[in-house]
Parts: sequence; structure tokens; C-alpha cells
Amino acid sequence: LILSNAEFGKVVTRFPPEASGFIHIGHAKAALVDRMLADKYGGKMVFRFDDTNPDKEKHEFEESILEDLAVLGVTWEVGPTYSSDYMDIYIEKAELMLKEGTAYCDTTDRETMQKQRWDGIASACRENSFDENTRLWNEMRSATDLGRTACLRAKISIDNPNKAMRDPVLFRVNTNPHARQGRKYNIYPTYDFCCPIIDSVEGVTHALRTNEYHDRNAQYDWIIDALKMRKPNLEDFSRLNMEYAVMSKRKLTQLVNDKVVDGWNDPRFPTIRALVRRGLKIEALREFVKVQGMSKAVNFMEWSKLWNFNVQVLDPSVPRFTVVSDDLKVTCTVVGATTQADAEELKKAKHMKNADLGEKTYYRHSSFFLDAEDVALIKDGDEVTLMSWGNAFIKNIVKNDKDMPVSADIELNPTGDVRSTKYKLTWVPNLPSKTVPVVCNEYDHLLTKKKPDPEEPIDGLIAPVTKFTQNCVGEAAMHDLKQGDYMQLERRGYYIVDSVNPLTLIAIPDGKDKVNHLCAKYQYLKTVPSAAPPTLADKKAAAAPKGTKADENVSLEEKRAAKAAKKAAQAKPAA
Repeated sequence: LILSNAEFGKVVTRFPPEASGFIHIGHAKAALVDRMLADKYGGKMVFRFDDTNPDKEKHEFEESILEDLAVLGVTWEVGPTYSSDYMDIYIEKAELMLKEGTAYCDTTDRETMQKQRWDGIASACRENSFDENTRLWNEMRSATDLGRTACLRAKISIDNPNKAMRDPVLFRVNTNPHARQGRKYNIYPTYDFCCPIIDSVEGVTHALRTNEYHDRNAQYDWIIDALKMRKPNLEDFSRLNMEYAVMSKRKLTQLVNDKVVDGWNDPRFPTIRALVRRGLKIEALREFVKVQGMSKAVNFMEWSKLWNFNVQVLDPSVPRFTVVSDDLKVTCTVVGATTQADAEELKKAKHMKNADLGEKTYYRHSSFFLDAEDVALIKDGDEVTLMSWGNAFIKNIVKNDKDMPVSADIELNPTGDVRSTKYKLTWVPNLPSKTVPVVCNEYDHLLTKKKPDPEEPIDGLIAPVTKFTQNCVGEAAMHDLKQGDYMQLERRGYYIVDSVNPLTLIAIPDGKDKVNHLCAKYQYLKTVPSAAPPTLADKKAAAAPKGTKADENVSLEEKRAAKAAKKAAQAKPAA
């Protein structure tokens, strides 16, 4: 993160969102970059609402932006200011340009004007006299029938190779009530006109913009020069595009209105409140933005990179808990155990490498549950390790008519070596008073296309199924979890508490493509075999025959996932 022409202690950046929607990860990048650079150079940041379009501004979006910036930890020294509060200055500057002959009023219809600009043809109004321009300007300010047909244009060029410099529009008539100014004004400036003026007035030294504005930088400088105002430094950086994601406010609004998602905080959305709800830590987002810096390279970023940063934050700092699928569980009975009403109460660390997280109480009992997808990988008589218990032999496995195990006998082997077993399994006791009902929700990409064209309609790109739900049985220690708590469900992944009563969790992506055989999405893929992606183990197995060094490097977890995936692909769709 480096600025040109920066003097320590005198840098002023600005973040000017339009209050027309909830801010998404792209806006967050801009806000964080502005804040980070102001901090780096011992300067200030201006926070401004760009609110000169009465058709788009809404007070509720202003409130949401303030809330989201607080979540991001973005603060400012100046503001919030409002672009619309400078309306009298914009009008004064426009009238100065009319007087000096650097602007004119044009009554050409919009379609013809667009064609003339494209073809490099001058408008018939370009050579209007000062008196005619003044007359039309006053008609615009009064919003008369004639005034509504006119706009104010800069007199720059008719055939500049940079089409942004071909006499751009500076002011238009708009009589809709403004959220802040009411009906005080009938005309409003374009963003390209008000932006350089307000940046100069508010003391901004470095105006940071995404490089989609690059062709309009010359226009920014021209306006500043024409008005003889102090010129801020313009700095470009790449716009943040994310794979499989919609970043357009218009298209996001369409998805909300069409009820494709549950709202602006739907975990499948790229909005800040959606990402935080899905479990994104702000520390991870800041690191993600730092790595990109002020790069001008235009590309699509992978979500996996962001979630990888997130895992690095979560892994050392969140407690571990255990659940078993309530939809697909195996009831296990310990052979030889005496029937007992009470469970054996024990203690263990919530995180084996972080004692600061404290301990939790867990319970052993002669009857307990295992995941059916785990037991499906085991042969009758196999020895396994029951995590936080010890080794055991699984015998007398009983399956249902769908060939899924539903019950088994357990013969404990206290002297067994945990290092000798292939499978380390999680379990919960079969005790309603010592367990918690848990709902686990998983979300996938909304779009089927990795790099959607910004101009492409999204209707044909929406994935048919993007939410997967699994009912689970959780251990007793999960009773005290609160909304917003983070955790790792052992052998499943990271989760965040979305709500309580019932306890509902959202799976936090870990940046890996592999589908965990215990998750809800895996069950869905079993009904759509062609949709099941090849696991890393599949790829390694395909590249190396059995017994080779490459085959030996495949982990037990990968082999297990490959075996489960193969079984899933062979399974018939559920009735």
C-alpha cells in the first residue's frame, strides 16, 4: 500500500459510498484501503455519502452502511459529510463555466446525444450564445417543460479518442424529492462533476478509485483545471471481482426481490453483513485486502483465498465440539456394559492447544451414536478409535433397506493402540438430557458460472440448489452457545451460531474443494452422482497405481473420502 506524492501527516483520503444498497466486499476493500493508507501516512480519512441522485438515496441504506463500517472497524476523522450539502457550490461552479464558455446547455434528446458522442459529431447546441445558455439553465433550474428537455454539458471535445472526454453531461433535471434536501433543488450534478469539486473543497489529497474509472480520470482533472481549484492526486486500484458472485447492486436487488435469497444478509451474498453472518472474521478480510494492495490487475479473486485467511484466524482460537447426524445415525451398544441410568461425567479441554478456552464436560454411556457415513466405511469386526474414549471393535452391524447402517455392537479395547487404527470416529451419548438438537446449514455458490460477464443476465446462471440442511445431535457442552459464537465441529469443519432455540449453525467455508462425507451437501450429491466432484484422493489414485509412492502419500482421510464418494456415485437417488 503506497501512495505517490504523499507527505506524512498531510494525507487525506476519502470513502464516498452511494446510499443505494448494502455495502459488499468490493466496497469493503475500498473502505479498508482508504483507512489503511490514511493510517500509514499519519493522515485523515473523510467519510462522505455520495447522495446527489434522488432516485437512489435511501435513509435506511445510510444506517446500514454506518453499521457495516462499524463491523469492519473503519473509522474516520471527518464526516459523515453529504455530497448534496454542497449543491449551492456545484450550481455556482456550473454558472461560472457557462460564463467562461466551458459549458453549454443542450436540448438534444438522449438517444441522439449518445449517437453523436459515439460518432464524434457536435451538438447543434454546442455554439449557443451565453444568453441562450443562461436562458436554458434558468429553465432547467425551474424544471419547466423546456428545462426538462435540457442538460448541462462540459465543452471539452467532440472527437477525443477517450469518449469520456466528449462533452460529458454535468447537470440534469430531477424533480423527485431528495432524502436529505427534499424539493429544494430541481437539478442535480452527475457524479463526475461533483466528485472533483467536493474532493477539492474537503481537502482530499489522494482520491482512490477503482480502475473502472480510469478513462474518466482525464475528465476529473479537466474539471479541476477549468474551475482553477486545488487538484487532488488520483490513484487507481483494481476493482474486486469474486468468482461465482454477483457484485452489481441492481442484480443483488433482483435476487432479493425475486426471493432467490432470504435477504441482504443471506450467507450466499457478498455483502458484509452476509459474510459476517457466514463466519468471516474481519481480521481475515483485512489480510485479504492487504495482500491485494493497490494492484491494478483486473481479475476474479477466488473465495478460497479469503476463507483460507479466515481458517488461519479461527483454528487457534475457537473451541471444539462434537455432533452426529440425527438423520443418519447408528445406535451403538457397548457389549457387556451394565444398564445404567447415569452417564460417566468427564472433563476435557475445549481446544487441545489453547488452554485459555477452558474445559468442557462430556459424557460416556453404554449407548451412543456414530455417523452412519462413518460406519458405512467399516467392515464388521474392524477396530476403530472412539475419540476421547479409546479403541473398540465394531461388530454386528445392522443395515436398513437402503444399505445404510442403523445399529451396531461395540466391544471396548482399553489396551488398544490408537496409532494402529485407520478410523478415528466422533460420537455423542444416546442420552436426551446430555445432548442438544442442532441444525447445520451449509451454503454453496449462487451462480454456476465462475466468471460471469457483468452485462450477462443472471437468470440462467443461478444454481438449482445452494442450501443444504442436516439435523444433528450435539454434545451437552453446546447448551451454552450464543448467537455469533464460533467453533469447530470435530471432523466436520468450522461453524458459527446463527440462532438458538433451536441451535442453528452455519458452516464456514475452509477454502477447500473437497466435500466432507459427513456434511449435508454430500448427501445431496449422492442423489446427483454426476454432480459429485472428484476428491484429491481420486486425482492421486488416478495418477498413480496402487503400491506406488504417490499412492502411499494419500492420507487416510483422503482415502476415506474417496471411498465414500465412490459409494455415493453408485447409490441410487432417494425415493
